[in-house]
Amino acid sequence: MPRIFRLSILCLIAGAASACSRDEVIATENIPTAGVRFINAVPDTGAAFGLDFRWVDIIETNHHFRITFRNNPATSGTGAAAITASTTVEYKPARAGSRHFRVFLDDTLQSIASVVLKDSTVNIEAGQLYTALLMGNARSTGADKMRLVFLNETVADPGANVALRVINTTGAPIDVRQYVSTGTAPAAATWANVPAYSVSTYVTVPPGQIRFNVQPAGGGTALFADALALPGAPPSSSAGPGGKIDIEAAPGTTVAGSAVSLIVFPRSVAGSKAPQSSAFQAPAGTFIWDRRPPRPPGI
Repeated sequence: MPRIFRLSILCLIAGAASACSRDEVIATENIPTAGVRFINAVPDTGAAFGLDFRWVDIIETNHHFRITFRNNPATSGTGAAAITASTTVEYKPARAGSRHFRVFLDDTLQSIASVVLKDSTVNIEAGQLYTALLMGNARSTGADKMRLVFLNETVADPGANVALRVINTTGAPIDVRQYVSTGTAPAAATWANVPAYSVSTYVTVPPGQIRFNVQPAGGGTALFADALALPGAPPSSSAGPGGKIDIEAAPGTTVAGSAVSLIVFPRSVAGSKAPQSSAFQAPAGTFIWDRRPPRPPGI
């Protein structure tokens, strides 16, 4: 009996010594990442579920799931103050390096969900931002056939200004004018003859509420009502006026250092699997941000 007691005491001491020892530190990998977003500008396929953008070389929980044509446009405000943004255009982290992705149809039927529209390999760098832009008609082999563009979205700092750009995903060239919302569209186009399926260069302008006027190249009836761009919001305090600034700015045309794009989308192809509601039976524009303004010190 005394022997059993002594063994029990030794076990307790050993357990206590183990519990009081320094915790083991296990180093985890600092994964180099980039930001990638996906824009669905394909007007003749996808149906109600849209498309899936997935990395297929590494398992990551950052795929772009059920991205419908025009990336789920949503409008806030009414009348002249209405602003339309594509709510599912968002940067998601992806491991840097040579990466392999595919774009699938999305559906509850495996036979459809396994259909691959595009298969591509790209090199992405840590700390950089990228856009995978799919546009053109999936059912065409002509000049309007579907094509994939992978863009590096590193935007030069516009300083005290804001940077503006146009993405033309329609099958025809366009003229685009940007102007202060309280004024009228100028006679000269800011971006003249932007080719079909192309991305314009950036221009920089002073911060303010900006509208975009979009016409066929060479002039004509506007494709849609002049669109008010994302305004953004300055940095603020969660405690209210006078409190410490702890909320970073929302990017937009009223906030210096921001970059904003207008995406000009075509109408849905009549009779196709793309959405056919009245909003999709004419060209339309939505806005996205490309660059955040600098973060204030201390946030």
